[in-house]
Amino acid sequence: MKWRAVAALAVLLPSSPVQAEPVRLDRIRTAGEVRVCIWPDYYSISYRNTRTGQLEGIDIDLARELGKDLGVRVRFVDSSFKTMIGDLLGDRCDVSMHGVAITPARQEKLAFTRPHLRSGVYAVTTRTHPTIRTWGDIDRDGVVVAAASGTYMVDVMKTELRRARLLEVANPEAREQEVMSGRADLFVTDYPYSRKMLARHDWAVLLTPPAPLAPSPYAYALAPNDAGWLDAMNAFVARVKTDGRLLNAARANGLEAIVELH
Repeated sequence: MKWRAVAALAVLLPSSPVQAEPVRLDRIRTAGEVRVCIWPDYYSISYRNTRTGQLEGIDIDLARELGKDLGVRVRFVDSSFKTMIGDLLGDRCDVSMHGVAITPARQEKLAFTRPHLRSGVYAVTTRTHPTIRTWGDIDRDGVVVAAASGTYMVDVMKTELRRARLLEVANPEAREQEVMSGRADLFVTDYPYSRKMLARHDWAVLLTPPAPLAPSPYAYALAPNDAGWLDAMNAFVARVKTDGRLLNAARANGLEAIVELH
């Protein structure tokens, strides 16, 4: 299946550093800061806690580690999956660090590091839903499945659904509102966001497919055509995998089950 082949499309870490002019890396060091695009609604990944106003999540932790390794400060830039490509190509940030799934469509526009996480698709419905109890109950006439526009779940569900109707909404909160209002029966998400739903909402129940659905590698995205900066980011990913920082950050954010250490 094409989704299983996505991992093979990820940019491979070179065995020895490529001697390329590190244009962006020089600029980052001269400016004394690295600009990191995040999606601040991504629980456990790059989440702005609504109670404290503070950023938290695995990629927030690792972005700060990146800043330490580069010897520069980190400036977080609010972005989203819908605006990420424009933000990177428009030079609003140097790298997107918010668990970006590597898809063929995104690879046409962006460069990616080696992956550090991998997640499939899950669904969330209400505990009191009268007919939906398992994944097998989803693809039926009359069922409405919500998905956030710009996420890879949209393309996955367009392929998976034969009878149920897919409803694209603007953002994650809209997915939840559609389900809570009864306009949608469930919404699809990934492992990290499903943790938020179960932790924060007693009405939510998780539906897991019988076999992993579209397990996709998550990585850091960059504008293309800067081999030096890509090499630097790949070297960073390799270091945090071997020195324990990635695993520690995954454990701290409840994501040990989907961490990619190889």
